[in-house]
Amino acid sequence: MTPARQLTSPVGQESRFVVPETGERELPWWRNAAIYQIYPRSFADGDGDGVGDLAGLLTRLPYLAELGVDAIWINPWYASPQADAGYDVADYRAIDPLFGSLADAEELIRRAHALGIRVVIDIVPNHTSDQNPWFQAALAAGPGSPERARFWFRPGRGEDGELAPTEWHGFFGGPTWTRITEPDGTPGEWYLHLFAPEQPDFNWDHEDVRAEFESVLRFWFDRGADGFRIDSAALLVKDAALPVQDPDERAFTDLEAVHDVYRSWRRVAESYDGARVLIGEVWLPDAERLARYLRPDEMHTVFNFLYLECAWDAERLRAVIDDTLRFHQEAGAPPTWVLSNHDVDRVVTRYGREDTSFAIYARQHGRPVDLARGSRRARAAALLTQALPGSVYVYQGEELGLWEVEDIPDALRQDPMWERKGRNPADPGRDGCRVPLPWAGSEQPFGFSAPDAHREPWLPQPEAWKEYTVEAQAADAGSMLSLYRSALRLRRVLGDGDIAWLAGTPEGVLAFRRGEGFACVVNLSTESVPLPLAGTVLLASDELRGETDLPPDTAVWLSV
Repeated sequence: MTPARQLTSPVGQESRFVVPETGERELPWWRNAAIYQIYPRSFADGDGDGVGDLAGLLTRLPYLAELGVDAIWINPWYASPQADAGYDVADYRAIDPLFGSLADAEELIRRAHALGIRVVIDIVPNHTSDQNPWFQAALAAGPGSPERARFWFRPGRGEDGELAPTEWHGFFGGPTWTRITEPDGTPGEWYLHLFAPEQPDFNWDHEDVRAEFESVLRFWFDRGADGFRIDSAALLVKDAALPVQDPDERAFTDLEAVHDVYRSWRRVAESYDGARVLIGEVWLPDAERLARYLRPDEMHTVFNFLYLECAWDAERLRAVIDDTLRFHQEAGAPPTWVLSNHDVDRVVTRYGREDTSFAIYARQHGRPVDLARGSRRARAAALLTQALPGSVYVYQGEELGLWEVEDIPDALRQDPMWERKGRNPADPGRDGCRVPLPWAGSEQPFGFSAPDAHREPWLPQPEAWKEYTVEAQAADAGSMLSLYRSALRLRRVLGDGDIAWLAGTPEGVLAFRRGEGFACVVNLSTESVPLPLAGTVLLASDELRGETDLPPDTAVWLSV
């Protein structure tokens, strides 16, 4: 089913509204940046092998500049066996040949900077690849060796060590320990991996591990990287007692010593000229605990997953927005706003379901989806999100209105979650949000690869995406792409700061001011509502009914 196309109201003159000077020009760039997330294997294929790469990304930098983003965040590009799409890193200082070379990465950073685009790269500190030289050395060295001390090797429980050291549950499903065969051929110790067996966890109590990652930070800062997105940031430090049972994950989540790591990383970042940012992927429901990662000597920002997970509901969204703004103000850090990423179902699909909330380990794959309704809501959510103070993240394809691809053949799925959860049809993993982008043309690969490419895209693209290519949408003033381009241009005027909710709005409506001359109104109810204040329409996610009636699932920006 193809979502219905919507029209966008004309963009007014940006000079018609004025936001009071907040000093944003003097503030660090990440406080109000629009950051575009690039999943490199699915962004653009430059060499025709069906997998995206840095050569393809280089050709698309002008597109990102025209879109109006301030920075890009690139998912792991390091040398890797690709057991988990690059999150199993074998060499943190090398680019995987699948994507290109170190020279390509350096050129990408240089050319992005020339276009005014900063570059944030992923770093994966909790675990590495089982092909990492350190881990291979640990396997060869034997029990009690210094090499094994960099990881979590332990003897098993039971009479013959046949039971894993703990009964912890893995994030990808299945056990968290794998038993090895010792160099002499006998059954040996077990090693810890909170994710897949190909991803052994580092022991962050070890000085070598801490020194190695500080060196890795410097390696990329020296090459011009503007910051790091820190994967699984709360998991690094473990309780050395390794309690057998840990139902609340307290033995490996948010331990106090993890903050020492980020204090040292902050010192590294601040030793460089220019503003270098540390961004944490921290999934914690406790706001007090989360705030500790944003202390002045630790991270600069963390992802706002409560907003991403929130249902399309006015009361619940307002509560999340209020809590987010209050929490970040108290922490002295800028809020972030995220609708999508490479781990969650695409927002068009989520908002098209009956239950519009999201839980990463309770996906709703296979449930009915009204893509037309999901698209309307996603358009409105884009304006709501981009009107809020702080930084905003755009996951590639979000600006095209792409939806979750739920009919990928099982034989083509590559997410290890799919295998480790027993090929559960209700939870097929994350491949559906990682399908390669459509750029142009009416047939696969829709410009993702060159016309003479010798391989099809690594995941198949829906035929209906021919209407959602960049080429098709760029020529349509009412497209999702045109909406995003207009919104990203206008939001730069808003800067950082606060919001003021409008009183007396109808139930199901969110309305707030930014500064003296800008207002955002979003109708999440099932009926049209009159606009709660007069003004000139700057941008709307759908056509208004008359001049003052806002339809359901529609947002509008006003100059007031």
